[in-house]
Amino acid sequence: MIVGSYGKGTAVNPPRDVDVLFFMPVNEYHRFNGHRYNGQSALLQELKGLFQERYPRTKEIGGDGQVVVVDFSTGHTVEVLPAWHRKGGGLLVPNTHDGGSWQHVDHEAEIAYVADSDAHTNGNTRNLIRMMKAWQKHCSVPIKSLVLELRSVTFLSTWDRSRESTTFYDWMVRDFFAELVGKADSWHTIPGTSEKKQYGDAWLSKAQSAHRRAVKACEYELASKQLDAALEWQKIFGSQYEL
Repeated sequence: MIVGSYGKGTAVNPPRDVDVLFFMPVNEYHRFNGHRYNGQSALLQELKGLFQERYPRTKEIGGDGQVVVVDFSTGHTVEVLPAWHRKGGGLLVPNTHDGGSWQHVDHEAEIAYVADSDAHTNGNTRNLIRMMKAWQKHCSVPIKSLVLELRSVTFLSTWDRSRESTTFYDWMVRDFFAELVGKADSWHTIPGTSEKKQYGDAWLSKAQSAHRRAVKACEYELASKQLDAALEWQKIFGSQYEL
């Protein structure tokens, strides 16, 4: 099952990693859960070895927290997340940090969360998320993609022009950044679970800078200075925004 940005329809170019769920037999859960220490790490290391046997020409294979990362020589990366179906809904996945634990996630709920909002906003939710990911990439913003997705859905649920056409995308971006800068160190419940996603604040200064540039771009547009406006948008989004 493909999850992450591709599963939610929010991936941006150039393509980065593809997230894939790898469903495991129940007996394997009991085997690794029976380890005296960090069976989750042992699970990822065993899967890493299996992938190395299966794909010997792969550029690099490594275990990283929750996933096995497979780097292909083509430049594509696949992140494989082993998972088990959980009684009561959702999935159990490994987390190797802090001695190891099993984490409850619900990727189907996350996908539905974005899809429902996108349907309600005439496609603006996915477009806003893609724009924010372009900003994240171009400006090397230390913010998680999941945070951008959660904030985009929440923002559009109350923004009074959420169903308008692309004509209002300049205001949408400006107002999104204005709200985002006020959410440093906040959190949001991850859809389908009781887990809280902490936002942190390492990204705050870059969000403040992006907001100032978006405000300036909107002012230039009102003054019919389209080239000046476009240059400000390029500072936010890079070559994704064409002059």
